[in-house]
Amino acid sequence: MAVKKMDHVGVMVNNLEAALTFYQEVVGMELKDKFTIANGSITLAFLGFDGSDETELELVFGGNPDLPNEGKVNHIAFLVDDIAEEFDRLKGLDVVFISEDISTLPNGYRNFFVHGPAGEKVEFFQR
Repeated sequence: MAVKKMDHVGVMVNNLEAALTFYQEVVGMELKDKFTIANGSITLAFLGFDGSDETELELVFGGNPDLPNEGKVNHIAFLVDDIAEEFDRLKGLDVVFISEDISTLPNGYRNFFVHGPAGEKVEFFQR
């Protein structure tokens, strides 16, 4: 199995600037990357500590205006060595895919999503 570690947790937010301010100024995280996907309708912001590539927080803004008061975790992500190998491995298992193909993000990272057993979104991710 090629899964190396949990890479990041994606949390949906209603106000990206307020969330960035909170996680940077209150928690002490640093903004590592920020870009849009889905034709500009969703903005992703990645935060971490001290320039480390250890587990990150991904803020997901857009795509869902009806968030519950307690917030919503959008997905959990696992870092893999070889995204294509992992995609093929999971295709051979009883796994429900959300992604039809492997995607490449604007920063060059690659990913795909499947459903976990309770319907949660699980991302497999290669930096």
